[in-house]
Formats: sequence, C-alpha cells, structure tokens
Amino acid sequence: MVKPALAYLDVITRARLEFDLPLAAYSVSGEYAMIKAAAERGWLDEPRIMMEVLIAIKRAGADMIITYYAKDAARAVDS
Repeated sequence: MVKPALAYLDVITRARLEFDLPLAAYSVSGEYAMIKAAAERGWLDEPRIMMEVLIAIKRAGADMIITYYAKDAARAVDS
C-alpha cells in the first residue's frame, strides 16, 4: 500500500513496474480535506477534481484505491 496516494504517484508507478502484486493506494484524509476546503471556497469543481485525482491514482498503477470519496465516485460512475 502506498500512502498518501496523490503525493506519491511516482512511487505508485515505480512499485507497479517493480512488483507483480496487487497494489493499493490510500488517498488520505488530508487530500480529501484539501479538495473539500478548496471546493467550499469556490476555487474548484469538486466532482471534477475528485474524478481527476482518482483517475490519476489509477493511471499511476494502483489496482485499488482507498478513498473518502468512495461513495461519491461510485455514484458518479453509475450515472
């Protein structure tokens, strides 16, 4: 498991290249709070940034992502 996920996208990529095992990435509460705070101030579009962050983690090589946005992301993908 790599945590925090967003700050270590490069580590996720290197781990994916090095190991043929399931790779988890944990998007920690500070990453979640950072997005929430910026969205509350109107600095960014929260749903769009949420998906951008999760896609970046997946593209870096994570097989699974642990995130506080799990329910919101599932709703966004379902619709």
